[in-house]
Amino acid sequence: MQKVAIVILNFNGCKFLEKFLPGLLEHSSTYPIYVIDNNSSDNSLELLKAKFPQVRVIVHDRNYGFCQGYNLGLVQINAQYYILLNSDIEVTANWIDPVIELMEKDPSIAACQPKIKAYHDKESFEYAGAAGGFIDKWGYPFCRGRVFNTLEKDENQYDTNLEIFWATGACFFVRSDAFHQLEGLDKDFFAHMEEIDLCWRLKARGYKIFYCTDSEVYHVGGGTLPMDSPKKTYYNFRNGLFMLYKNLPADRLYFVVFVRLLLDYLTFVKFALSGTFTKAFSIIKAHIDFFKEIGNLKIKRKKNFIVEDYKKMTGVYGRSLFIDYFILQKKKFEELPPLNENKPSF
Repeated sequence: MQKVAIVILNFNGCKFLEKFLPGLLEHSSTYPIYVIDNNSSDNSLELLKAKFPQVRVIVHDRNYGFCQGYNLGLVQINAQYYILLNSDIEVTANWIDPVIELMEKDPSIAACQPKIKAYHDKESFEYAGAAGGFIDKWGYPFCRGRVFNTLEKDENQYDTNLEIFWATGACFFVRSDAFHQLEGLDKDFFAHMEEIDLCWRLKARGYKIFYCTDSEVYHVGGGTLPMDSPKKTYYNFRNGLFMLYKNLPADRLYFVVFVRLLLDYLTFVKFALSGTFTKAFSIIKAHIDFFKEIGNLKIKRKKNFIVEDYKKMTGVYGRSLFIDYFILQKKKFEELPPLNENKPSF
């Protein structure tokens, strides 16, 4: 068994492979690199064969999406640790070893992420992960260094290793046995928020999720779906509801989902009033498809190991991020009340 396998899921990402694989090979020479290709129609496979023959390639017969694309590919890779790496990531020297050393010291750490900064603004944190992920009591994810759409400059304010609620899927270190124990990522998510769902399920089984500050990478972001894409809006709103329905304890489930639906409708009104009608109606479509999937989600709830004492989970913010951000104007993570003093009150 290999110690570590670096695994990139690719779909028509030829330009990112060509740009970032050389640096990845330079800074990761002791570890095998795999590309799982989701039936790309660009020149990805030709590029890999011609310029990067040392990269191992797994080819799917169609586009299975982020979740199932990884699930089907990873069962073919025998390693103790997987690093799920987006193709639009620029790595730095010694980006792997500090994370693996941290996880080796504590076998209960199932997943971990490095510091994620913006490729086009390398002094700032990047949206997808920043310095570690958290979640508020209504299921809104946020990060140290990124609250909603406000990104902070990295001024070493978050340079501590820390247990978090979720680690970003852009650069996701995970123990292979824990990943397969939970049957991997939920394929019905297709893409977006699947890593938060997986981390929640891992934490429910007593595992820890960590942030490692001694590793740093740079993320382009929006390589597959731009930030303003209606499809991204659809997946984020639908999958957020999927995640809550699957994982919330029974005594909180219906009230939290009801409040989240109301908050989503406020966002719908905001989009509609601003003239972004395609994004507004993406929220309606997300809600319709959520209700269509209730039966399937009930089956998944029965399979999940749901922690009834959700309040004790590390990384849960017991207040409404929506209110703190939009009404109280707390735009930075460090402006929020300490998480350990604000466990959910519902």
